[in-house]
Amino acid sequence: MSRRAFLLGSALASAGAMGACGQSRPSGAPVAASDPVVGDVEAQRQRAGQRIVDARLSPSPAEVDLGGIVVATWAYGPTVPGPVLRARAGDLLRVQVDNQLDEPTSVHWHGIALRNDMDGVPGLTQEAIEPGDQFTYEFTVPDAGTHWYHSHSGLQLDRGLYGPLIIDDPAEPGDFDHEWVVVVDDWLDGIDGTPNDAARALGIDTPGPRGRAMGSMGHGRMHGGGPGHQSMNSRLLGAAGDVSYPHFLLNGKVPADPVRWTARPGQRAKIRFINAGADTFFRVAVGGHTMTVTHTDGFPTTPHQTESILLAMGERVDVLVTLADGAFPIFAEAEGKNGHAFAIVRTGAGDLPANPRPIELDRPVLLPADLTPAPASRLTDRGHDRYLSVDLGGSMMPYRWTLNGQSHPDTTPLEVSRGQRVRMRLRNMSDMAHPMHLHGHTFALADSGLRKDTVTIRPMRTAEIEFDTDNPGQWALHCHNAYHMEAGMMTTLSYLA
Repeated sequence: MSRRAFLLGSALASAGAMGACGQSRPSGAPVAASDPVVGDVEAQRQRAGQRIVDARLSPSPAEVDLGGIVVATWAYGPTVPGPVLRARAGDLLRVQVDNQLDEPTSVHWHGIALRNDMDGVPGLTQEAIEPGDQFTYEFTVPDAGTHWYHSHSGLQLDRGLYGPLIIDDPAEPGDFDHEWVVVVDDWLDGIDGTPNDAARALGIDTPGPRGRAMGSMGHGRMHGGGPGHQSMNSRLLGAAGDVSYPHFLLNGKVPADPVRWTARPGQRAKIRFINAGADTFFRVAVGGHTMTVTHTDGFPTTPHQTESILLAMGERVDVLVTLADGAFPIFAEAEGKNGHAFAIVRTGAGDLPANPRPIELDRPVLLPADLTPAPASRLTDRGHDRYLSVDLGGSMMPYRWTLNGQSHPDTTPLEVSRGQRVRMRLRNMSDMAHPMHLHGHTFALADSGLRKDTVTIRPMRTAEIEFDTDNPGQWALHCHNAYHMEAGMMTTLSYLA
C-alpha cells in the first residue's frame, strides 16, 4: 500500500479495546506517580549502606564541534553525547538537572526499572522542568547493563540531549582489556534546520500538543518526498525512516574526524553499542573481526558470534572482540539511507583503505531479538493473568501514527493490576518497522524468553511479550522513532489500585 495512503487497514476494525481478555480484569483508580506505593517499592530496593552517586546535567544552548562542523544546538555540556553517567547495580543515583533552555525539558532513564515519579515523562510521571528551574532525579538502579538517558520532551532527543548511562555489575568477570562505549546518532540540528522544522515538513504541528497532525504535507526532506530525496527502503525493514539526515555521528563525530582508540594485537575489547538515533536504524560491524554478543538492552545472552548487527533506535548490545593487528573501523551504516559513521581502532601499523566500509556489513546480519537469553536472565515460568493486544498503524497524509487506531494524547490506557503476569501482542499493520519501548519494565519475548526493553516489530509481523507488573505507576509505551512518537504513537500502561 502506498506510503501516502492510510496504512491502518481492515485489522483496526477489531481494535476497539486496548485491553483484551484476561483471567483477572483490573479495577480501581489509577496509581499516580505520586502515590505512596511508588515510594514503598523504592524503599524495598534500598539497603543499609547504599552508595550514593551524584551527578549534574545542565541542558543549555551550545556550540558543538562535530569534527570540523560546528553547530548551534542543545546539549548537556560542551560535547555530544553528554557525559557518561556511571554507577553500580544497587546504587542510589542522584542527578540534579538545571534547565538552562528557553523551553521545558525532562530526562528519561532508558532501560532502568526505576520509581515511577523519576521516569521523566512530562504530563505522565512528572511536571516538565521549566526554564530556569531545577529538578533532582533520585532513584535506585536495580539492574546492571548498558543504558542511556535522554530528554523525553517533544523532539529534544533529536538534538544533543542524550548520553550513556552505564550500570556496572560487581560480579562481572572483567575478562577484557578495553571498554569502549559507542553511541551512534543521526544529525540535522543546526545544519538542515531543527527537529521541529523536520517535523513540520512531515506534517506534525510542533511545538504543540503531541500527536496533532497538520492537514497537508510539508516540503522538507522525508521518505518519498519528491525528486532528489532518498527512498529510505530496507529489504529487512521495509520503509526505513521518514527523515533524511545530512550527517551520522559516532560519539559525536562525523566521518571526516573519527574517534580513535589504540590497543595491542590480541587484546580483548568490550564494546557497548547504543543507538541514540531519532529516525535511523544502524547496521554496525567491526572491520575484519567477528563480534561475540554477550548482552542486549542490559541483559545477558547466550554468547553469539556475528559479523554485523542491526540496531534499532533506543536499542543496545554489548560485544566482545579479540583485536587483530593493524588499523580497522568500528562502522555504523544507516540502514536504508545514504550515510554512515565510524571510529578507528589502531593496534599496529597501516592505514584504513580509502573506502573504510567493511565487507562484514554485507554478511548475514543479526537482529538482537533473535538472540537466546542466558538461563539466569529468563522470567520465571508461570501463566499469564492478563492479555493485551496492540495494533501499530499510521498514515502519511496526514502524518499520524497510532496504537489501536488512536493517537496520543487520546489513546486508551492499557490497564493492569499489580502482581500480574501480562502477555501483550504487538501487531504491526504498517509498512514501517517500529521499535517499541516499554518504560519501567523489562519484558521477555514470549517465543524465546529473551529479556529486553525495546523490540522491533517489522512490517506485517507480530511479536508477543510477557512481563510482571511489579513496578506500580503510570508508564509510557511508545515507538522509539521520535517522529512517530511525536505524531501520536504512544500510550500508557496504567496500574489500577
